[in-house]
Amino acid sequence: MNSYFTQNVTKGVPCLGLNCYACPTAAFACPIGALQNMSVRHKFPFYVLGVLGLAGIVIGRASCGWFCPFGWLQDLLYKIHLPKLRLANRFNWTRYIILVGLVFIIPFVTGEPWFSKLCPQGTLEGAIPVILLSPDLRSLVGWMYWLKISILVTFLGWMTVTKRPFCRWVCPLGALWSPFNPISAFRLEVNTSACIHCNRCQEVCPTDIQIYENPNSGACIRCLACVDECPHGNIQVVKLVQAKEKLSQSFNRQ
Repeated sequence: MNSYFTQNVTKGVPCLGLNCYACPTAAFACPIGALQNMSVRHKFPFYVLGVLGLAGIVIGRASCGWFCPFGWLQDLLYKIHLPKLRLANRFNWTRYIILVGLVFIIPFVTGEPWFSKLCPQGTLEGAIPVILLSPDLRSLVGWMYWLKISILVTFLGWMTVTKRPFCRWVCPLGALWSPFNPISAFRLEVNTSACIHCNRCQEVCPTDIQIYENPNSGACIRCLACVDECPHGNIQVVKLVQAKEKLSQSFNRQ
């Protein structure tokens, strides 16, 4: 996503992960930044939503588990040996408030991409490197820059004690993909009759969910850590043919 050399060709393609467009080496467009750009211009984002929707219908929210650099950073920081704070997944609706408010409505009204202005990933990959590489811009640093830094530091600290807090309660990209999990071609299936509820799946889950309660949960990022961890092999990936057959049977019953 930050390979630099393909910028001239790929910079207009939305990347499948939260990655800042302002990063000096960014090779792709930030999908959330692109959505805001269209909101600012009062245009419907057909192209961006089409790319994100295609990814969602094929792999659900797997991009969060496999491609997102900010998710990877959160996983790394959580490995730091500090006392951990376990928080229940009860406030996932906050992501939708941010998606609708900061990504669509407020940019539409104000003409400013406010999520990008405050995004900690943008600060880490864009604001900090740009200031470090461009001495002539340092005189322009003001209160907004330090607000961005404080937001980043807050999240970095939170990431060391809670599993993927940004993904679970803030990220609008995850909010866009979550509804695709139940209908995507790439899904999980749990043999609930054989499950012993040992919760080893939850222990390794980056979003701290019990996958046996709902294999198609919008919080699941399809990282497959639970598939490898289950001692009895009760969690499996649903094959595309099986998924099509089950959907067909469901429609026939209806």
